[in-house]
Amino acid sequence: QVRLVESGGGSVQAGASLRISCVASRRLFTNNAMGWFRQTPGNGREFVAAISYNGGSSNYADSVKGRFTISRDNAKNALYLQMNNLKPEDTALYYCAAARSSYSGSDQSTYNYWGQGTQVTVSS
Repeated sequence: QVRLVESGGGSVQAGASLRISCVASRRLFTNNAMGWFRQTPGNGREFVAAISYNGGSSNYADSVKGRFTISRDNAKNALYLQMNNLKPEDTALYYCAAARSSYSGSDQSTYNYWGQGTQVTVSS
């Protein structure tokens, strides 16, 4: 069974840092690009960051560029999102996703597996 499980969300104050994680099934993780997306109530899911199957390339939404860093540890089947200098507008439910191919970006249709999400709340 293919599974993605996120963890590490929480409530922090503006300016703080937080790292969220996602653990994936081995079969899913090794050859697939991975991504982070987020969603707030009443809004659609938006792209945050993506990383290639081997971690060699990554890309970010403009809103998080310079503050967030996506990384992966294939030996641990783990995907991470380090979030620094958090802002109240970063408050959302954060999802990890696995792409169909080794490289992917912001197009949600290229991702075919999704986790259940972890909540990040940033207060001012």
